[in-house]
Amino acid sequence: MFDMKNLRHLKDLDRNAPQAMEAFWAFDKAVFTDGALTTQQKQPMAVAVALTTQCPYCIELHTKAAREAGADDAQLTEAALVAAAIRAGGAVAHATHLFHDASP
Repeated sequence: MFDMKNLRHLKDLDRNAPQAMEAFWAFDKAVFTDGALTTQQKQPMAVAVALTTQCPYCIELHTKAAREAGADDAQLTEAALVAAAIRAGGAVAHATHLFHDASP
């Protein structure tokens, strides 16, 4: 199912929902523009989120963008490990719901 060639169909979304997609592309551009955080800081965050959502398109695109913004292997590795820790931590925190007791 995953094939980067599928992204060529983004133009179909643009054609079928022009106002919504124009708003999306403007939002996406604004989000990744330097602000309080630089693009070099934002893109590894995007990689971490992509790893947690397990979107292969996002992983590939944001890894490329992170590297273009200057992120190196060590930064991307740390971002990946932060993502892994958050996923694991969520499982641990939600595991507390496995135990039922009468205490509040």
